[in-house]
Amino acid sequence: MSDPEIAPATQSEPLQTSHDQHSNAAASKLGPGGISFSIWPPTQRTRDAVVNRLIETLSTPSVLSKRYGTMTSEEASAAARQIEDEAFAAAGGSAASDDDGIEILQVYSKEISKRMLDTVKARANTGASAVDNGGAQAPGSDVAPPPTAESAPAESET
Repeated sequence: MSDPEIAPATQSEPLQTSHDQHSNAAASKLGPGGISFSIWPPTQRTRDAVVNRLIETLSTPSVLSKRYGTMTSEEASAAARQIEDEAFAAAGGSAASDDDGIEILQVYSKEISKRMLDTVKARANTGASAVDNGGAQAPGSDVAPPPTAESAPAESET
């Protein structure tokens, strides 16, 4: 007799149409148990984690704080919530055809980074007192500050 594992396909098997292939592609995005995974919109827990990370970044010593200064926890908390809310609104308003939200998530991430930098730059430009600016220069200043009387070398009379 014939081995069922090597039996040729019969004509009774339906041919897949492009609609069937699209359905199969959509089904391949489903996880175990037929659960669909999507990364946009982020959960409230994820948004809170973003805010907490922003607070940490704005209020603790870092490369950013060396240039622009750190904020108090209260300032950082208010700024972080505003940054995240604005970034979320901007990303949600962007039209993306990507079903799983990757493009929207990229917009969200870029908006957070842009708004965080805008916030610290604006704060530094207004002369707000920093908790610890680590000797930061004015933003965009590549010129060394002029020497002070204490740091200037004494002129010798020879």
